[in-house]
Amino acid sequence: MTSTVLAEWAADLGLPDLSHDVRHATARHLMDGVGNAVAAARLDYGRPAWTVATALGGPPEARPLTGTQALSAPAAAFASGVMVHALDFDDTHAGALVHATAVTLPAAIAVGQERAASGADVLLAGAIGLETACRLGAVSPHGFHSGGVHATGAVGPLVAALVAGRLSRLTSATLVHALGIAGSSGAGLLEFLDTDADTKALHPGSASLNGVLAARLAAAGATGPSSVLEGRRGLYAALTSRPADFTALTDGLGIRWEATRIGIKPYPSCQLMHVALDAVSAAVAGHDVTASDIADVEVAVHSDSLPIVCGPNAGVAAPRSTYDGKFDLPWSVAALLHDGVVDVATYTDDSIARPDVLDTARRVRSVELVTDGPAAAAPGRAVVTLTDGRVLTGSVDGSRGSAALPLSDDDLTDKFLANCGHQPRAKELSARLLDLAGESDLTAVLDLAAALASSS
Repeated sequence: MTSTVLAEWAADLGLPDLSHDVRHATARHLMDGVGNAVAAARLDYGRPAWTVATALGGPPEARPLTGTQALSAPAAAFASGVMVHALDFDDTHAGALVHATAVTLPAAIAVGQERAASGADVLLAGAIGLETACRLGAVSPHGFHSGGVHATGAVGPLVAALVAGRLSRLTSATLVHALGIAGSSGAGLLEFLDTDADTKALHPGSASLNGVLAARLAAAGATGPSSVLEGRRGLYAALTSRPADFTALTDGLGIRWEATRIGIKPYPSCQLMHVALDAVSAAVAGHDVTASDIADVEVAVHSDSLPIVCGPNAGVAAPRSTYDGKFDLPWSVAALLHDGVVDVATYTDDSIARPDVLDTARRVRSVELVTDGPAAAAPGRAVVTLTDGRVLTGSVDGSRGSAALPLSDDDLTDKFLANCGHQPRAKELSARLLDLAGESDLTAVLDLAAALASSS
């Protein structure tokens, strides 16, 4: 069974087995996740989830990211998962279309504290989690999403279970049971796309909590099916609507690392619109263009992306919520043309209510892009027609921050510092996270994150 292969790999892997590139990529993604959580806390996102997490009870085992109060490890993982994903600013693996860090970091931080793990232990568990998330998603590319299921919510409990189980030193046999138990928690509906709800932000929190619980249940003697993945009633048979290829999970495991190919977002919005934003930026670059000059904008959009970022409300009415705006491609393109940037300030209550941006959004049209490969790795094309008759075109091979066009360490640090409000101690935290293997425990990292989150 593939769950056995995965469990044996995770149980046997050691830090010396990770190349410099894998270690560095893992540290980059954990750093990005912490920065996103700090930004969400500074903007007071995720308060309901935080309130619920603090009321769940249990022994004081771990602090959530950005928090000072110790909670049970499952509760801390829940709160951290919500905060990492709350702004939709966290990383995405294109082929898997999963937010790998949002279901890896929360479990690693929570169980890492519970187990008094070193930074090296957490880094290793983080590498295991990131790789697992990428490979589980890649088994059925866009298969979860096409059926209305959020892939991160579906595979996330298994990822968190493996991370928690590794930090808890579970045997490979027990890890198989943890994966089997976690699979029954796989879920996450995309119905939020048709409403003003922000339930998507809860999916990594629920996944992280359920994964930590699954590892605990397995350690206590509960059993789960080893056929959780490829069984006729397993995760993919039940939740995907496209074929599953399990060689994507096992081929080259531990040799070829998908964790080094996870994209880091430069925009706090759905990954599937990033290439359109980059193409529009390329079209108007070097031209003195204002939003009032725009007569028409045509953007080519991958067929799998269309129902997610070009829904029936997109570009027709103002976003129904700030989260809805992050999945409204026409409105986001219009905001880019008005403001010159798309950043955290783009998606606020005041910003999404601007009538002039909506007026421009109504001039943004999408056409289907015919191309091979996954939607999140698609090229982009935009044609901007101005009121004076000029036609500007922009094309990009992929979105900035993706595996093909990765953010440099300096770019990532700039994003991190902005998420932390450019506070002086943010540089210290970024340096500690990039050298996480050198930390004796997580205390200093958590203290700094909490201090930055509580300061303006």
